[in-house]
Amino acid sequence: MMVSFTPCCARRDSTLRGWVGLLLAFWLTVAGSAQASDKSAVNQAAIRATPQGYVLDGDVNIVLNSTLEDALSRGINLYFLLELELSRPRNWWFDEDIADPVRKMRIYYHLLLRRYVVETGYTTRTAATLSEALAMLGRVDAWQVLERGALKTGQRYDARLRLRLDTSQLPKPLSIGAVGGDRWELVTPWYDWSFDAPVVPVPPAPLP
Repeated sequence: MMVSFTPCCARRDSTLRGWVGLLLAFWLTVAGSAQASDKSAVNQAAIRATPQGYVLDGDVNIVLNSTLEDALSRGINLYFLLELELSRPRNWWFDEDIADPVRKMRIYYHLLLRRYVVETGYTTRTAATLSEALAMLGRVDAWQVLERGALKTGQRYDARLRLRLDTSQLPKPLSIGAVGGDRWELVTPWYDWSFDAPVVPVPPAPLP
């Protein structure tokens, strides 16, 4: 008489596949969470008034992938664009576009000095480590975005801010290779907020 163990083996295989599936799903969840936490993002942003107009303060967490880090170590310049969009919401019509200023920034590694160089606006600073340089690059202090009179005091406005790598500034072979690929791509999600236009301080009177 021939005895078959197929049903028992099938049950064991099914149980094993079930455990493997659960472990794989858990690993993908953990890996996905870790990857999401490493993404670049705007942490905070705010617009305040000065005697000269309106400035933006903000903080952007910048995370470079291995391709961009390697490019920096080889002396390749990375250019970034900080993009702000301002609008005034209207109930019975499209929102009114107020301004869309862009701030150009650059970071590179000086091979002779062995330091990272960060250029933001008209300011140039250096850092010994990449983490320090990225913190400098992501810190926005008093970026002049609007002149006096551009906003109506007390009026509600909407704003959105993001940072992205300007791939058009990469060396030509890299720029071509960047199209359609994520190795040479860095862009934060839009950071949205609303605010009431603050009172612009009166400039101090000139000394006699």
